[in-house]
Amino acid sequence: MSKEVKSVDYGLEKIFEGAEDFLPLLGTDYVEFYVGNAKQSAHFYKTAFGFQSFAYKGLETGSRDSVSYVLKQDKITLVLTTPLNSKSPINDHIVKHGDGVKVIALWVDDATSAFEETTKRGAKPYMEPTVEKDEHGEVVRSGIYTYGETVHMFVERKNYNGTFLPGFREWKSDYNPTPTGLKYIDHMVGNVGWGQMNKWVKWYEEVMGFVNFLSFDDKQIHTEYSALMSKVMSNGNGRIKFPINEPAKGIKKSQIEEYLDFYEDSGVQHLAVATDDIIKTVSQLKERGIEFLPPPPQAYYDDIPRRLGDHMNMMKEDINELKKLSIMIDADEDGYLLQIFTKPLEDRPTLFFEIIQRMGAKGFGAGNFKALFESIEREQEQRGTL
Repeated sequence: MSKEVKSVDYGLEKIFEGAEDFLPLLGTDYVEFYVGNAKQSAHFYKTAFGFQSFAYKGLETGSRDSVSYVLKQDKITLVLTTPLNSKSPINDHIVKHGDGVKVIALWVDDATSAFEETTKRGAKPYMEPTVEKDEHGEVVRSGIYTYGETVHMFVERKNYNGTFLPGFREWKSDYNPTPTGLKYIDHMVGNVGWGQMNKWVKWYEEVMGFVNFLSFDDKQIHTEYSALMSKVMSNGNGRIKFPINEPAKGIKKSQIEEYLDFYEDSGVQHLAVATDDIIKTVSQLKERGIEFLPPPPQAYYDDIPRRLGDHMNMMKEDINELKKLSIMIDADEDGYLLQIFTKPLEDRPTLFFEIIQRMGAKGFGAGNFKALFESIEREQEQRGTL
């Protein structure tokens, strides 16, 4: 039996304390993308986002079926993997979904225990606990399926001193553009199909021991044309947060429906990556070719002092500078946050990035939802998918 869960009202949020944490998670270890051309994708993420060359696995290291390039920026690790033949299941994944997130790897102290605890609670196994060794020590990995074909991998690396994982070697490159100030993954958002959100909320509660500490319904997340519902799941120590979205009925097609149509399944919609200076980061990203969603109207920025209230006294950023860069701002009881969303990073309108800077706020920008989704709808209208 789990311990009693204490619920404390926090605006729209419910913060749960005292839940049994049978799956201690130390953080996000890496995020692996399956892509059509890993070499070219690596060049894009280095050039546009400022990631650095870190590790490599391919023909030269003895891998005959796939190639992986590992990139790092501060605490963010991305793995870009592409198949080397048409028979690879990785190829099947790319044909169906396009480039997208396959693995959300979670850093744990005991990958075997993590696998046993989750599978006995109903998780579908992806990879049995496996010991991988080289001259630098050993790593234990195990994995389970979550929504769609997405996988949670548990990574135990306490007995490993190598660059990344056994089978990889250090990747040295003369081309390493300067970082853009991205620090860590704040949260990752999953889109699921009609009527599936509560199913996966229950799954994260029962299988992973997460709690739903924030919920939004279609009365809060809607525009004139479309709507969606969302619930935010968090692990015991709050280091891992997974909002889960599903479509809601509207006059026209929502962004979640568009994603599901083009990804052809449930999957990861976006990665929210944190920065300590969003103005500097976004300015650099724009200079490097990253495209962001269209800006909110002038009235949105005129209304910022009212929406922030007392937090205006602690605000360091210039509103005109935020408007110039199309950065949005929102506040809750603990502070404020700044955020902006890229356009889709590939031709299919699926995966994108969010850049976020938290100045005390624990929320997810609820006050920005209407302006954000109206901006997305303008993009959908141009694509003919609204």
